[in-house]
Amino acid sequence: MEDTPEAGRRALVTGASRGIGLAVVTALLDDDADTHVVAVARRATPELTALAETGRVQIVKADLSVSGAADRIAEDAGAVDILVNNVGATTPHPDGFLSTTDADWVAALNLNLLAATRVTRAVLPGMLDLGDGAIVTISSVNARLPDPLVVEYSAAKAALSNFSLALSKEFAPRGIRVNAISPGPVATDLWLGADGVAQAVSRVGGASPDDVAQGAAAQSSTGRFTTPAEVAALVIFLVSEASANITGADIRIDGGLIGTL
Repeated sequence: MEDTPEAGRRALVTGASRGIGLAVVTALLDDDADTHVVAVARRATPELTALAETGRVQIVKADLSVSGAADRIAEDAGAVDILVNNVGATTPHPDGFLSTTDADWVAALNLNLLAATRVTRAVLPGMLDLGDGAIVTISSVNARLPDPLVVEYSAAKAALSNFSLALSKEFAPRGIRVNAISPGPVATDLWLGADGVAQAVSRVGGASPDDVAQGAAAQSSTGRFTTPAEVAALVIFLVSEASANITGADIRIDGGLIGTL
């Protein structure tokens, strides 16, 4: 376990090797020269390794779908005052609910819900000892916009948003703020990668992956996907003093995709 730096913030970010997680690590470093980041990922990408060369990023390799990994991460990280629960993934099911299996549901709940609960439970005691902290959990618009294509992912994200709000009620009196962010489609591998949503829909529907992605983007008012950097900027706001009285929020960043109140 490393000692917590005498000055500056110490953050822990899961799913940190690419996409939103990598953008959050980068934004935390850019926001405050004294911030140290513990970056959790199954494997270190070249981009994350380059950030570690600054001396301000500690890479912890772990598979958060495995029970017990969170406790080891917390021990390696030491006390943190920022936690960003970002890890998550989905496997699209173009054939709908009847094509899903128990294994699909267990995997989705394990990575998209239980990983966040385990890591949060592991780091909260140290955060409470500090008497101050901010937790931001990356949920999804699918928490409120159920989709048969990703039915188990949608259910897991709905539970994750519920968990975040419940946590905020319990720990706000003890100095810990807890908020969630619910992005719509983001320009990451989850949507645009080789095994992403666009590819899965393309294989079934016949349209090209680019056409699928453009069609999804067109459903939002802005007509485009959110970028990882835009999600990261919202994380920075929610862990800053500028949002000192915001807790229990679940903020959508979806380009106006969801049009209801």
